[in-house]
Amino acid sequence: MRILGDLASGNCLKVKYTADHLGLSYTWSDIDIMKGESRTEAFLALNPMGQVPVVVLDDGRAIAQSNAILQYLAEGTALLPADAYGRAKVAEWLFWEQYSHEPYVSVCRFHMYYRGEPKETREAWRVTRGEAALDAMDSALSGAAFLVGDSLTIADIALLAYTRLATEGGFDLAARPSVTAWIDRCEKVLRLDPAGAA
Repeated sequence: MRILGDLASGNCLKVKYTADHLGLSYTWSDIDIMKGESRTEAFLALNPMGQVPVVVLDDGRAIAQSNAILQYLAEGTALLPADAYGRAKVAEWLFWEQYSHEPYVSVCRFHMYYRGEPKETREAWRVTRGEAALDAMDSALSGAAFLVGDSLTIADIALLAYTRLATEGGFDLAARPSVTAWIDRCEKVLRLDPAGAA
């Protein structure tokens, strides 16, 4: 299996976290989106949308969209509940992440981290929605170890990638103790260096 992605991208990191946690064998191909490497003819043949990440299976078939990739990789593992209700609850978070979290937390981070723009120049409406998303997570995690059930699932991995990097987008996680405790738990399960570690 080959994973094409940018290691600074949360959408790509969530695929790497999942593959590493499951002990899957893969090769990583760096794609520099800022240099247009996701817009080449070869890349667009794999994903016409020109977005990372992309997974190319051993038989040559490709899968795009990070959360679709997570579902594929997690099939038949403890990261995806076996029962229909549990799977639906995971899907709720996957859809919510891409609609109500990523477009705000991630885009603010892109503005500051990739483009090098100051915090004060972020779009105010995106900041407001990003803050609301992080507050919603803090509420959902109050008294809960993980987002679905009592163990790590791809719902957690999908939200972890950009949430643990939210400070790079100008968001303050210190005021959200349930989120910060959850990040710590997820990092320990996934054996990740703590966010912000050198």
